[in-house]
Amino acid sequence: MHSSCSPAAVQLHIREWQWGVLPIQTRVPLKFGPETLTEVTCLRVRVVVENGLGKVAEGWGETPLSVQWVWPSPLPYQDRLRSILKFAAEVAAALDRWPEPGHAFELGATWLEHGLPQWLERFNSRGDGPALPYLAALLVLSAFDIAVHDAQGRVLGCDTYATYHRDCLIRPLSDFFGEGWPTAERRIYLDEFLVAAPPRALPVWHLVGAVDPLTPDELTDQHPRDGYPVLLSDWIRTDGLRCLKIKLRGNDATWDYERLVRVAEIGLPLGVQHHSADFNCTVLDPAYVSEILDRLERDQPAAWAALAYVEQPFPYDLEQLRIDVRALAQRKPLYLDESAHDWRHVRLGHELGWNGVALKTCKTQTGALLSLCWARAHGMGIMVQDLTNPRLAQIPHVRLAAHAGTAWGVESNGMQYYPAASELEAEIHPGLYQRRGGVLRLDSLADATGQIVGFGYRGAEACRPLGEQLLSP
Repeated sequence: MHSSCSPAAVQLHIREWQWGVLPIQTRVPLKFGPETLTEVTCLRVRVVVENGLGKVAEGWGETPLSVQWVWPSPLPYQDRLRSILKFAAEVAAALDRWPEPGHAFELGATWLEHGLPQWLERFNSRGDGPALPYLAALLVLSAFDIAVHDAQGRVLGCDTYATYHRDCLIRPLSDFFGEGWPTAERRIYLDEFLVAAPPRALPVWHLVGAVDPLTPDELTDQHPRDGYPVLLSDWIRTDGLRCLKIKLRGNDATWDYERLVRVAEIGLPLGVQHHSADFNCTVLDPAYVSEILDRLERDQPAAWAALAYVEQPFPYDLEQLRIDVRALAQRKPLYLDESAHDWRHVRLGHELGWNGVALKTCKTQTGALLSLCWARAHGMGIMVQDLTNPRLAQIPHVRLAAHAGTAWGVESNGMQYYPAASELEAEIHPGLYQRRGGVLRLDSLADATGQIVGFGYRGAEACRPLGEQLLSP
């Protein structure tokens, strides 16, 4: 709670937007389902706001535009990226004219409910390119939304998460969910679903990509020799890892089963405690997953015991493919990821039998908080998953995990695929960009007075020259 949360103080007026892109090359390839990522373009946003008391502050947001993740398609990568960047310009122009003031959460909810669907429909109706998927549009909006949440904290001189307290965000959740709110008790507030005393360290998950080498005989001249680990065993020892997320193919049951077993054989003797299985939306029949789980439980009891949950085996579009997963979810917790676009999709997943949801700030900070509240109100498990977040994107991502009360910490793999991209930010926040002892540390977020302001970037947004990376809408 913050003492200056008067009605006028929390009302933000958008005064200025700037945005731009920053390219990154991966040190090793990262496989997403049928595609492989070797580069990524990050969208970075700066907003200037003024509150009802006349105080001005800026806020920053960033997200990697992981084209292969938000838009799996045989279309050329550059064509998809170009379309996403055109939509970013459309969003910036729409928000630059935004007339209504509000709390950052209120603004974000309005953009999700009314703005984004209209902007996307208008963009796609022009017919001058392939239709942009909703998830790609959501990814673009996330950088703008995160920036406003950062600005909300800065204009009040407090932690962004303090601005979600009911003294600042005075409207109850039922105002945002309408008939979708699950309880007769209408005056329940956002802060009731957040951890009151968030941990200062979080268990961290390492991504075992589908093309990552596991043993020395799989190394080639193409693998880097840059001082960072390459083999799984070296990563485990260097970072003290205890949690591994295993990417699978979803269309080759023998390979998927053997991959789970091989990773367990390497990790368990080195102290790994938890695995997750990520089928990357490529499975069409629950029996495919069930048969792998049956075999694992029967023949590999240690690997079975370590399997904490299964992530998103089935395609993105829950509405088109309403697969009943209740029997599968009784075997191991089954977590929505790509399909969990917003709280309505989480609700549909719950109806189909999913019992957990993986939140991502790249679907907007506002949307992640709404999904968190709906899922918690229905007893669903919570995780916070990575989008290989570099630089500024890492900080709201890890902060969401700390406040969401996740089941097993947070996934973070930017240091695997492009560690050099965040070297400047790591000088300010070493514990957030280096995994040591199996955890990420959040104790660098507070300033010299002991206060966290905004998301706690603490100057990380200024690490890169403004003129080289940001453009006006």
